[in-house]
Amino acid sequence: MTDVAVLGGGIGGLTAAHELAERGLDVTVFEANDRFGGKARSMPIADESAALHGEHGFRFFPAFYRHVVETMERIPTDGGTVADNLVETEATLIASTTAPERIAETSTPDSLRGWLEALRPAFAEDLPRDDVRFLLERLLYLLTACEQRREAELDDISWWEFIDAENRSAEFRDRLAYATQALVALRPQVGSARTVGTIYLQLLFGQLDPSEPTERILNAPTNEAWIDPWVRHLETLGVEFRANTPARGLAFDGRRITGVELADGRTVAADEFVLAVPVEVAPAFVTPELRRAAPALGRIEHLETAWMNGIQFYLSEDVELTRGHQVYADAPWALTSISQRQFWTDYDLERRGPDDVAGVLSVIASDWETPGIVHGKPARECTREEIAEEIWAQLKTHLNAVDQRLRDDMLVDWFLDPSIIETENGVENRSPLLINTVGSLRNRPPADVGVRNLTLASDYVRTNSDLASMESANEAGRRAANAVLDRRGGRGRAQIWDLREPAVFEPLKRQDRLRYRLGLPHPAAVTQSLRGVTRRLGERV
Repeated sequence: MTDVAVLGGGIGGLTAAHELAERGLDVTVFEANDRFGGKARSMPIADESAALHGEHGFRFFPAFYRHVVETMERIPTDGGTVADNLVETEATLIASTTAPERIAETSTPDSLRGWLEALRPAFAEDLPRDDVRFLLERLLYLLTACEQRREAELDDISWWEFIDAENRSAEFRDRLAYATQALVALRPQVGSARTVGTIYLQLLFGQLDPSEPTERILNAPTNEAWIDPWVRHLETLGVEFRANTPARGLAFDGRRITGVELADGRTVAADEFVLAVPVEVAPAFVTPELRRAAPALGRIEHLETAWMNGIQFYLSEDVELTRGHQVYADAPWALTSISQRQFWTDYDLERRGPDDVAGVLSVIASDWETPGIVHGKPARECTREEIAEEIWAQLKTHLNAVDQRLRDDMLVDWFLDPSIIETENGVENRSPLLINTVGSLRNRPPADVGVRNLTLASDYVRTNSDLASMESANEAGRRAANAVLDRRGGRGRAQIWDLREPAVFEPLKRQDRLRYRLGLPHPAAVTQSLRGVTRRLGERV
């Protein structure tokens, strides 16, 4: 018996446990895997205790991540907090097989020239002038649209349609349309304009805000820099952790949850239950009775996922590249990477196995549907070995155009996300990523779904962040904790932040709110830029 049973030890579940334990509740976290952290976790690549870690994919923290960073600031370490393990990046390398490399600065500019250089990649320096002007118009549309219009109209069209990609230049499509796939594994033809546009703006604001680092990453593998200290801290608050303990179902009496059935047949009783399992797992817990009591639970199964998984290449030399991300513009599998060793300044890599490793190149593949350049197959039809060979080859075609940065003799070993499981016809993905497709907002439930003692804490919960991410999962965990605390008579509440947008646009948003209530279109909808919205508005009228 426990006050609160948290089902799932990812970022959402750990956040809910943290907020509740700090306020004196007895919390037990049940996790199906042997390690906590969910998709954010890192894991040893061998059984030895000193083995190097591999990951589902590298972690990065843009400036608009407020919830997760504030939680990290409350996790103590020797002489500081986990937030001290965040390191600011300086530049992104944009590598291409058909054009010269470009460098986009990510550190905060300190001069007028620096600001101009920082803005140039954001607005695509080599785009046709008409395309740049058009992009500014689209961003202004987003910034001046009220929230009701964003939810009711912009969530129902794709980013591809919103930016009129079919009628823009090829450079525009490549730079601004397909860039979303490398960022969130989301094809621009299916991603909602509301989500992609909002995140695009948040990333741009982060570049322009001198008070916050534009982007940060961790100075060690995720579990060592963050998750393990977090678990240890929660244990000091009284949280009990049960690893390797998957849950199988929820018992519901028509009014409340009476228990959770574990995979080994045991039943756990609690006053409150927090469901913090991934989106692909959650529907298995939603019985017909629960669906009738809380219709929002039944809509989770309509949410869609995509593949966005990582591989780490362990190298005999430290290939630094840029001190930040690398984006491979022409890679069929939409690759991005980070050369990790340059950030792991206090991490003793030499004492970790395998031997002779001096560098770690962590790569994420976001397109598993396009044929590759070596085997001529999409990633999902390859073996794990073929996936590693293909990604390595795509990296070399981008990075070796001028200098031979990557050589086959450098490659000591590789580690592919273990969620990629081989089958007779290729691979399946046991850990896909939620994607914000057109119209998906209506299928995302709130943290408090209306069942007396059940809350949700995962990245598919409706949050201000509105993107499958550590930030959204953390915010969902806070919302779940607040629902529990409200039901128990108030012991304080976890803080929730809105996304920040420039205050200068607030009067225009208020004006658009009035126009929306009157059934009038946004002023920009009368231009050629938004043919689809104009057409639908005409049909509705």
